[in-house]
Amino acid sequence: MSISALVRPRPVHRAADLLAAYLPGSFYFSSTGGTLLADGVHSRVRATGGAQAQAVAEALRAAAAAGVPEPVVAGAVGFHPAAETGLVVPSVVRRADAPAGVRAPDAEHGTSWTVTPRPEPARYAESVRRALELIGRGDLSKVVLARGLELTADTPVWVPALLARLVRADPAAYAFAVDVTAPGDPAPRTLVGASPELLVSRRGATVVANPLAGSAPRSGDEAVDRERIARLRDSAKDLGEHAHTAAQVAEVLGKFCVDLEVPEGPEVIGTPTMWHLSTRITGRLADPADPACSALGLAEALHPTPAVCGVPEAGALAAIADLEPEERGYFAGMVGWTGLDGDGEWAVTIRSAEVCDRTVRLFAGAGIVEGSDSDAEVAETGAKFRTLLRALGAEGVA
Repeated sequence: MSISALVRPRPVHRAADLLAAYLPGSFYFSSTGGTLLADGVHSRVRATGGAQAQAVAEALRAAAAAGVPEPVVAGAVGFHPAAETGLVVPSVVRRADAPAGVRAPDAEHGTSWTVTPRPEPARYAESVRRALELIGRGDLSKVVLARGLELTADTPVWVPALLARLVRADPAAYAFAVDVTAPGDPAPRTLVGASPELLVSRRGATVVANPLAGSAPRSGDEAVDRERIARLRDSAKDLGEHAHTAAQVAEVLGKFCVDLEVPEGPEVIGTPTMWHLSTRITGRLADPADPACSALGLAEALHPTPAVCGVPEAGALAAIADLEPEERGYFAGMVGWTGLDGDGEWAVTIRSAEVCDRTVRLFAGAGIVEGSDSDAEVAETGAKFRTLLRALGAEGVA
């Protein structure tokens, strides 16, 4: 029997059961590819950016030798190359098919919220204008700027209910919940979200990436949404922003693949709150046995893409550090899992929040390119907050 057959058995659980079994401290990840719930910590992976794929490969081999059934590495990696990571080999892993027809409690609209913008929208708009000056001077082609909200509830936020509502709202999203408790936290801290963006997945020799860049809010009115989709497809600004991202992802994957299929242009995909320009890129790996070609190795090579950072990367990172008053932490990082055979799935941690007791910290970003408008970028980030605000029952308070 092959290693692949040993470490990736057929799902034996229902997706709804695994979602119902999730508790803070567990690792949950679901997509159209399936559902994974992991518990316990067999070992932790200690490695800095750029060296994680090799460390993960060694940790998985050690776990298999120690008798851990179906060893995987699961967790999240922060946005910045030197940011925090939370990768572990869980003790127990359960799998199920993709979530569908999930039941979840309604958001508790009676919750009282205190909302603190970080920064205020006017200050964010000024940062956009400063970024446009850098672009006008030729220092940058694109930079993604984020702003945050800090929400404080009158009662503790129950993460399992929040996660279930996110999955129910969009079963096709990359939904996740992972413990990211840091020293000094007064209570467990959980990164939870429902990302629309696949960073990379791998099955055998086949890899898929699906970068998103260029967005418009979804209105819920069919006629208005048709108009917004048409405008997005014809927008020189959004198409240019998307082209930066798709070209860079294709360039990186091309270093690992013998065949690469890149569509000539993007399509439009929708979430419950947004429309996005999307390019699905597929390839066949030259050497699947190389740890650098594992799902995490490929994710490391791709991260951060221009969809969350900018072009050129070094200049964009410097601009982000200068123009954003708050550290992103895990926002715009990556979350997912990789197995002993190198297969796995990693999503970009957008439409996410960090929850600690009564406090919810969330971010949203917008790509700034030539032709961007500061007021429009404030509105776009506001629309992107809606995924989490709606699930929290706080959509009308921010």
